[in-house]
Amino acid sequence: MAMAALRREGRRFAPLISPQPMTAVRSSLISEEQVPLGVRSISTQIVRNRMKSVKNIQKITKAMKMVAASKLRAIQVRAENSRGLWQPFTALLGDTPSVDVKKNVIVTISSDKGLCGGINSTSVKTSKALHKLTSGPDKEAVYVVLGEKAKAQMIRDSKKYIVVSITELQKNPLNYTQVSVVADDILKNVEYDALRIVFNKFQSVVAFLPTTATVLSPEVVEREAESGGRLGELDSYEIEGGDTKSEVLQNLTEFQFSCVMFNAVLENACSEQGARMSAMDSSSRNAGDMLDRLTLTYNRTRQASITTELTEIISGASALEVEFLF
Repeated sequence: MAMAALRREGRRFAPLISPQPMTAVRSSLISEEQVPLGVRSISTQIVRNRMKSVKNIQKITKAMKMVAASKLRAIQVRAENSRGLWQPFTALLGDTPSVDVKKNVIVTISSDKGLCGGINSTSVKTSKALHKLTSGPDKEAVYVVLGEKAKAQMIRDSKKYIVVSITELQKNPLNYTQVSVVADDILKNVEYDALRIVFNKFQSVVAFLPTTATVLSPEVVEREAESGGRLGELDSYEIEGGDTKSEVLQNLTEFQFSCVMFNAVLENACSEQGARMSAMDSSSRNAGDMLDRLTLTYNRTRQASITTELTEIISGASALEVEFLF
């Protein structure tokens, strides 16, 4: 009789003392293919390890945001001051992106580091679209790439068009002397009728504008001046000294290119730091949301294991009590 009663009690408490918890808790941390057959919960240790890793990632993203903010404040002032370098050249020589020339050199400016949103992809897309517009049967368009990220993207399908590639430009603090040396190297290695500099102009921490600046060769400037238009005003200036008009235009063009390059590099650096700030802020918020979900999953899993242990203790005590009575 005692054994029969024990079997009846065992059948009554069988669903409670099952190794599977009462509440099915399935986390997105483990895919259904990884969960063994019959297992309906995850270990609290797995959740704790995941929570620890997410907290570490959140600390890193917050630190990177603060570093980007400090760098942005330092570069932003210099970028705003550098705008006064190239504006007189625009007033004198103009900025005519629609001019039709045979030899186009597209200077793409990007960053050497990632985790800064889509500024590098934007520069690459703009450069490729400009390459399609300026290339043709009687035209030639090549790339000059500044920055590791643009180089990595463009080398996949446009390797044959890249003539100069420069990286680690921002390894040291940017200054005009450093950028002018880079500009001289570019002018020595390419033949051009028009230099088209593609960069991201800084507007705010969360906004940047893809921009293209055009620098024409002295020959094209003279040709456009002779044909009239905005560049026709050059004939109204008198040249003092022994330099000819061609020599003056040559010097002006080189100086204009170095000034535009200096401003473009600083503007792109500002856009990079602003985009990195925004990206790291979004990453920190996403990590916080993930921590909230993991904490909820951890509490549910822990409560399910506690409930299971209590159920096993109660069912065992009840079985012993029934056996004692009989």
